[in-house]
Amino acid sequence: MKTYYEMLEVGRTASTDEIKRAFRREIAKYHPDKVQHLGNEFQDIAATKAAELTQAYKTLSDEELRADYDAQFESGAAGQPVQHASSPSPAPTEPSQRSTAAARPSEERIPTPEPSPPPRSGSSSVLSQDRAGASDLVQKATVMRFRQALESEFGAYEQPSVPGFQVTCVPKPPFWKLKLPPRVLGRFVSQVDGPAVSESWSMASRMKKDNQRDLCVFVMGPAVAPAGELAIAIAEQRRKPMPAGGTLILVPVNTRNWAAHVPNDAPQVVKSLLTRLKSA
Repeated sequence: MKTYYEMLEVGRTASTDEIKRAFRREIAKYHPDKVQHLGNEFQDIAATKAAELTQAYKTLSDEELRADYDAQFESGAAGQPVQHASSPSPAPTEPSQRSTAAARPSEERIPTPEPSPPPRSGSSSVLSQDRAGASDLVQKATVMRFRQALESEFGAYEQPSVPGFQVTCVPKPPFWKLKLPPRVLGRFVSQVDGPAVSESWSMASRMKKDNQRDLCVFVMGPAVAPAGELAIAIAEQRRKPMPAGGTLILVPVNTRNWAAHVPNDAPQVVKSLLTRLKSA
């Protein structure tokens, strides 16, 4: 298990102010507002993470408790969370109150988590799979949900490695159908906008060529740019040649409500997958 310093991603010589800033940064990822659209399982995970971060902050921001923890660190016993008699960790009883209670224990006033600033458009590189500010928890939930939808739609499928995408799917063709089902790629970003469309299109174009299959690319995130911006970005990419063969269909998806901008030429499987995502 991570030490308290590792949980907050600070060094052992970090000042109190550095620890406070790190706590605010890390716990903002598990704020109730960011996980309320996920299932109970992931809300419980977020509550647990928030409780662990709060305990780490309380220990490292208190001079006496930190000295005691450092002493245990030196003895090799600080790998596990330590329960201090003077500073019990919060224990919310109701699932719906866990995240809030974990973030604001009653023993002392903890700094209110500040919302993460939205990433600036175009700030990520082509190889970035997760833009600044995106929650690992939300990404994990999205990827799991997307894979479940693919399994329900296609059953068994191949998963070739395509850099930049968390999910790849090449369905096995049913013996009774002449037309091969499309390949599917899934990518999670913190904001689905023009630069994300350009990056995703470029990376998808590097997939192994297959003239017999279309390629459906789902770019998913909790924030989506206006439809006009996305339409312009997609139209610009469509003018480029398609090295991967077939037709590339890019689908921007808002993971907060699973609403999507579906192109007119998208195959039926795109609509079917979106239906499965909404009902999962």
